[in-house]
Amino acid sequence: MKIKLYVGNENTVKLSGIGKAFYHQQKALELNNIEYTTYNKDKDFDLVHINTPFINSYFEAKRAKRLGKKVIMHAHSTEEDFKNSFIFSNMLAPLYKKWLIKLYNQGDHIITPTPYSKKLLESYGIDIPITPISNGIDLGRFKNSRENEYQFVEKFKISPEDKLVISVGWVFERKGFDTFVEVASNFPDVKFIWFGDVEKSAPTGNILKILKNLPDNVLMAGYVDSLTLIGAYSRCDVFFFPSREETEGIVVLEALACRCKNVLLRDIPVFDGWMKGGVNCHMGNDSNDFISLINDIVYNESNSLANAGYEVASQRNIKEVGKQLIAVYHETLNR
Repeated sequence: MKIKLYVGNENTVKLSGIGKAFYHQQKALELNNIEYTTYNKDKDFDLVHINTPFINSYFEAKRAKRLGKKVIMHAHSTEEDFKNSFIFSNMLAPLYKKWLIKLYNQGDHIITPTPYSKKLLESYGIDIPITPISNGIDLGRFKNSRENEYQFVEKFKISPEDKLVISVGWVFERKGFDTFVEVASNFPDVKFIWFGDVEKSAPTGNILKILKNLPDNVLMAGYVDSLTLIGAYSRCDVFFFPSREETEGIVVLEALACRCKNVLLRDIPVFDGWMKGGVNCHMGNDSNDFISLINDIVYNESNSLANAGYEVASQRNIKEVGKQLIAVYHETLNR
């Protein structure tokens, strides 16, 4: 069995969750000794696994069908996580949904990261087989590191006494950037750092207004490499992820894998069944909840849930994800 892993417009997605998922697929197949190619013009394969929601992915699926090959569509994107993102995203969302339905229906099988995203796709009327498989996490790469922590605190001038809250993602309302800043304004003596490229986020007017009036304790760090992120996950007191909509949230898995002391999430449907408030993370519904929880974590030193959180990440290690992918490949080829 030889798999073609396809990602169109690679430069567009390489910094995103799709880019990380594509890397994880390659590593997962390598760990399970499955031959694969990422060369887009390669015709020597049994099945193509398409990751991106662009027009070239549609034509790739058509080409594969003409060659008599099977097609896996990976549904990383939904209408719901397209909304409240960059400028004009809400206006374009209904058209985007129609496009996704047309694109995903080119597949013989769909893979999507969570049971929640599977339900969304089924609600679109898509009736080809859909299997939820986590994007996974590379535990050999993302792990608590004193060396990376030291480099991080030196670079960002974090003292041992500093209390630190971080978040990672595009600078979107969907990602909860507005909530992050609102909560930060209630903790002037705590450092809040957001990692994510502002310019490439194409921020809306509301986000631009927030960026122009940031509290003094909020730092926009821009895009950073994975070693810097590992250092931040390892050092911070709270990884705060107030996103309003996700298909999974790879950065959550990264924080858990690095044994981040405290992971604080918005209680949204995508986390149902695998993230549990008070068990392996902290959860809130709005700014008041987040303020109260951060106050308890930072000042009352509530017990860390890092070990329970790491167990969630370990269950989604990419070698195990690879086994699940292979099972779907075999099922699709033999159907």
